[in-house]
Amino acid sequence: MTYREALDWLYGKRRQGPRGTERVRALLARLGHPEGAFPAVHVLGTNGKGSVVAYLEAAFRARGLLYGAYTSPHLLDFRERIRTHLGLIPEERVVGFVEWARGEAWEEPPGFFDLATALAFQHFREVGVALAAVEAGVGGEKDATNALSRVVLTVLTHVGEDHLEALGGSLEAVAREKAGAFREGVPVVTGAKGVGLEVARRVAEERGAPLFVLDPQDPLFALPAPPALRGAFQEQNARLAAAALRLLGLPEEAIARGLREAENPGRLERFLLGGVEVYLDGAHNPPAAEALAREFAAYHLVFGAFPRKDAKGVLAHLLPKAQSVRYTRAGEGALGRELGEPFFEDPWEALLEAVARAHEDGLPVLATGSLYLVGALRGRLSPGPPPGSSPQGR
Repeated sequence: MTYREALDWLYGKRRQGPRGTERVRALLARLGHPEGAFPAVHVLGTNGKGSVVAYLEAAFRARGLLYGAYTSPHLLDFRERIRTHLGLIPEERVVGFVEWARGEAWEEPPGFFDLATALAFQHFREVGVALAAVEAGVGGEKDATNALSRVVLTVLTHVGEDHLEALGGSLEAVAREKAGAFREGVPVVTGAKGVGLEVARRVAEERGAPLFVLDPQDPLFALPAPPALRGAFQEQNARLAAAALRLLGLPEEAIARGLREAENPGRLERFLLGGVEVYLDGAHNPPAAEALAREFAAYHLVFGAFPRKDAKGVLAHLLPKAQSVRYTRAGEGALGRELGEPFFEDPWEALLEAVARAHEDGLPVLATGSLYLVGALRGRLSPGPPPGSSPQGR
């Protein structure tokens, strides 16, 4: 089996039935419970999870830890999801796991995210990680990552309305699903506000979990160095990561280096194309779009999204500052011409048209709406190995 064939098989595995951890737990049991082989920081939230993991990962690396990091989705290569101190998971590990999984008989077949999560945990065990940072996919309590059995710290970044229908239909239901992953007696660091914070407080109290709420005046959340990632909204993510790292016992020097050296491709990432500034960002829900739009006075917009996302809500924040807009297909299964006109089937063509327009007024181009769109464009803007392909590359 080739790596490409292994990925085709993985991508074809759709989750059947209701959300829950039963399938991934059965899968992990057959693998000898790798989820218990390492302590982990579980990172939950509507927005900012990947950035928090990026800061944690950079600090782990600065400290010289044998670490693992699991995030989603990827931009260019599936292996970006599963990283360790040795770099990206090797292709042969992915192939070997798929060959094993394909040969097993399953009463309830695991879905793609179940399989990816189990592969990550197995790989972390095999390379002997001492600590892992694990980003939840959707929700918390019913997310596959909640199969972790040695969570030593939980981070809840923010609670918003993304995946509202899947997580219960109300902001309180979303908060309950995310806070449902809090562990008995395990500290929680959060930037949640309003209803999200109310629910987090209630669940943390019920489970005897110490709750640390973001306060810029609290030394626990102090920034020993300016965060490397762009955007005013990154301050909250950096403060949450700094607090988490202090609770984990990392020294200030490692925390500062982690903040300075973190990389999270596709999040307000800047490129130059024909002398025009091009920014790529994976904002795919209204709160993320609102924060993103605040970073600019004006721009030319390239936008693509998927049916399951609130495209209208996202565009409501982005269009007021857009001097022109081009809609495009973010990837297979994404929204098409129903987004609006002008529509371009090819994202690269849409970007080139926007860049040509930007030459007239000197404004930047902003491409956003989906990390899949970002991945498609980033592969053309920055050809070469995927991010994190070596320990030095992260």
